[in-house]
Amino acid sequence: MTTHSGTFTPTTTAGRSLIWSEEFDTPIAWGARWVGDRTSAYRYCDHNPDDNKLDWLTPDCVTVSNGVATFTAVPAGRTLENGRQAWHTGLLTTEYSAEGFQVRTGDYVETGVRLPRGTGAWPALWTWKDGENEVDSFEYHPDNPHLLELSNHVNRAETYHTDVDAIGPDRWVTIGTDYGATCVDWYVNGERVFSDGTGVGPHWSAYLILNLSLSAGEYHPAPCGPAPITFDVDHVRVYR
Repeated sequence: MTTHSGTFTPTTTAGRSLIWSEEFDTPIAWGARWVGDRTSAYRYCDHNPDDNKLDWLTPDCVTVSNGVATFTAVPAGRTLENGRQAWHTGLLTTEYSAEGFQVRTGDYVETGVRLPRGTGAWPALWTWKDGENEVDSFEYHPDNPHLLELSNHVNRAETYHTDVDAIGPDRWVTIGTDYGATCVDWYVNGERVFSDGTGVGPHWSAYLILNLSLSAGEYHPAPCGPAPITFDVDHVRVYR
């Protein structure tokens, strides 16, 4: 497996220290650092058909090898409350973990990911706490192959960022988010691509969520067959 070798950390980290990181160079620290079988962002904790998702959270769907975490989604022998077939898939959250790490106002988070190509894939890095506090560092859907969705749900702001040279299926990309009190900034491969002018406020904090969801078909196509869908992540780093 070819890992991400780009170094794109922007100058926004100047004067900050790396205070938390996951390099995926050891097995997932289930329970201690990460939890993978539930999130309060999902109505039923391990699945959430209300949000047009086919997910059924399964920790075994996240594996680590050669410094890369691979999220693998496969059809499950389960039926969701809406009658759709569920898919086993992976999610990592710091919520409920012993460490309980949270990002907060003024932090910069960065991840290196290889975007998936499987129809129905819906990877994301986002935040959540107490039913809100959501900031989406990115969401991606292969049916819009060169587009990232960047969203602040705390003080509403969002954009669709398109880059045919940097964004696409099977491409490694570095994505960063600077959680400012009055402005959240998003970076792609070290370049600032969006400033929302709204921010998260001075007292915001939230847990991290990194996951591979599966679209149920309402807004983006659902999986078109039983073939596994994968999503790779090189690192998650937080500077403060």
